Amino acid sequence: MKLHALVAAAAVTLALALPAHAQTVRWAAQNDILTMDPHSQNHATTNTVLAHAYEGLTRYSATYEIEPSLATKWTFISPTQVRFELRKGVKFHDGSPFTADDVVFSFGRIKQPQGTMGIYVTGINEVKKIDSHTVDLILAAPSPILLRNLAYFFIMSKGWAEKNKSANVQDYKAKEENFASRNVNGTGAFRVTGWQPEQRVTMTANPAWWDKTGGNVKEVIYTPIKSDPTRVAALLSGDVDLLTDIPTQDVARLRSEKKLKVMEGPEVRTIFLVMDVGSPELKYSSVKGKNPFADKRVRQALNMSIDRTAIQRNIMRGLSVPAGILVAPGVNGHTADLDTPPKVDTEAAKKLLAEAGYPNGFEVRFSCPNNRYVNDEEVCQAIVAMWARIGVKAQLAAENFATYSQKFQNFDTSLYMLGWGVATYDAQYAIQSLIRTRTSGADGNFNFGRISDPVVDKLNDEMKAEPDVTKRNVMIRQALLRIKDEALVIPLHHQVRPWAMKTNVTTLHRSNDNPHMRFTTVK
Repeated sequence: MKLHALVAAAAVTLALALPAHAQTVRWAAQNDILTMDPHSQNHATTNTVLAHAYEGLTRYSATYEIEPSLATKWTFISPTQVRFELRKGVKFHDGSPFTADDVVFSFGRIKQPQGTMGIYVTGINEVKKIDSHTVDLILAAPSPILLRNLAYFFIMSKGWAEKNKSANVQDYKAKEENFASRNVNGTGAFRVTGWQPEQRVTMTANPAWWDKTGGNVKEVIYTPIKSDPTRVAALLSGDVDLLTDIPTQDVARLRSEKKLKVMEGPEVRTIFLVMDVGSPELKYSSVKGKNPFADKRVRQALNMSIDRTAIQRNIMRGLSVPAGILVAPGVNGHTADLDTPPKVDTEAAKKLLAEAGYPNGFEVRFSCPNNRYVNDEEVCQAIVAMWARIGVKAQLAAENFATYSQKFQNFDTSLYMLGWGVATYDAQYAIQSLIRTRTSGADGNFNFGRISDPVVDKLNDEMKAEPDVTKRNVMIRQALLRIKDEALVIPLHHQVRPWAMKTNVTTLHRSNDNPHMRFTTVK
């Protein structure tokens, strides 16, 4: 065994060797958090873990309805001015009081361009302090999904951040560190007590939390375990209580284990491919002086040569839904008639490539994570083989998501895989983040493919401010159809997520793949 493999195995062994106490949940999944800075990275695992400690003005209930959190009430003074009454008596984990100053500070911080969380305050021009526990949100225009966005507008302590020289958001893509990227001070149900990257995150229940949980968990040990066999072995041996990344090939086996139970449900996450469509010349390609991905025919050829059904059957073991659009069932804007992938047609794909000037195909680097999505590297390997049939030679470069994400955020890719969970359960979140032309604000803040389509931009900007639900849903449909017809990205599939746990653990399966220990009980 190579040295790095021995070190990784030793790290997992160390993490799992921590003793279990009463009402402790040892939770494992395949990838680590990226940072502890709550405004730095819009990354699902990071947000899931940090949501135990940091809170927004609103939050999602067990049934995905918006309910009060750090705000107890909101009143629309006008369509563009909303008054929020803040919860009194709330304290941060360091004992300092939560006030309106923290909300104003957090708004200024989350908007800083080096972070990728600005989508959650999109459309807000200003947060104005009225008194110590009242703020007004001044909007650029009416915002139909304002309350849903605010659930992930995590509030930081102004005093703590300034004291610890963390008033600025960590620039993750530049490999910057600050105090807030390694330490946590929220108001939430759990205190983060430590993080050893690629080994574990530890949390303990916050006895001073303003609310009461529906569960009884006192301690959480989160362990990232990249290796599929090691993750499953840890659950079977009893070293792990809850596993939220089950290898597809092991689901049936785990269902048959009497000491375990498996919960399954759809996830509002779509896996897709992003092409650099906007650069004058494509990086890491055999084509010089131009960009093949700028040609719609090339994008269509790549799209129609992927056999999603074969991927679903052979790699995902049925735990995926072949995708034709960028959002999954359960997201507002999704319709079954739109969500139909193209039929596999190798000959038609070859013809399109020839018409575009690539009769013999071309070479390109294909970047892929190997520890983030279900069977991510295996799916990428299958796509490489499928593209080879039309002459496109994709050179696969697979790596850990922590370094992988730094590369694509620095526009250092030609073609890469991404998964996008729709935190707001509304398609605008995906369209605005991923497809809208990139600006200095929330628009296009995760558009690292240099996509710029005026039709989508116009529809996106209109839907952001359209209060009429019917009219707005028409705009969403038109935008999703345009993205599909132009092949601006290549949707692969929507994930189905089984979780496995010991029989003494009860938790709420959530379609945002966001387990929360306030919904968890250990007997």
